[in-house]
Amino acid sequence: MTAPSNDNARADLLLGAPAIAEFLGIKARQVYRLIYDDLLPTFKVGGTVAARRSTLNKWIEDQEAAA
Repeated sequence: MTAPSNDNARADLLLGAPAIAEFLGIKARQVYRLIYDDLLPTFKVGGTVAARRSTLNKWIEDQEAAA
């Protein structure tokens, strides 16, 4: 059986630009641009771009505060 913390970590993980884009409500192309410009907090998992929902929510809050 999987530990609850592992389930939570998996649920928090977004794998691939399309998943990140859907979460943010933008296009995958925009995700790639934000990554290229080093503006989006992402990391790689085996060559695939990934992000955590919790990290992106914090990033959104920071963007709102800066506006």
